[in-house]
Amino acid sequence: MSVLDRAESQTGIARCVVLSISGSLSSDHDKNAHAIEELLHGQGHELVYKRILKNHENTIREGLAEALADEECNLILITGGTGIAKRDITFSILSQLYESEIPGFGELFRDLAYKELGPKAMLTRASAGIIEDHPVFSLPGSPSAVKLGMERLIIPTLNDIMGELT
Repeated sequence: MSVLDRAESQTGIARCVVLSISGSLSSDHDKNAHAIEELLHGQGHELVYKRILKNHENTIREGLAEALADEECNLILITGGTGIAKRDITFSILSQLYESEIPGFGELFRDLAYKELGPKAMLTRASAGIIEDHPVFSLPGSPSAVKLGMERLIIPTLNDIMGELT
């Protein structure tokens, strides 16, 4: 076993909380959380819990604080609220809370989305950063965006991310 293989095997398992931000609290957001859960399990990671949160600042902050306080959780994935409409407040809240931003995530996400959607991709404010030693990724609420971000960016680097923070 090489040094790299040993390092990767010691990085640990991501234990994730999924927070779906919705103005309508519809079951469509459950589909996103279910897809995330399947992708995580497929790579040996775990879902601690998933929750749909009303698109309201206090509700989002409370849901995030609960996830950060959960001793089982070491990764938070958020879907929804990343657009530019006034009702899309996830980015504004997270940008105030990030202790360290991971700008490459949003940049790469928009680049990948541009190749699939064209210039409309610039309207997302997908982001990532560190809050209280937890990586937090914020994805748009559409199933295709969740799949793109998880399959192309988050899952392939999850072991590295968790290793950097342990």
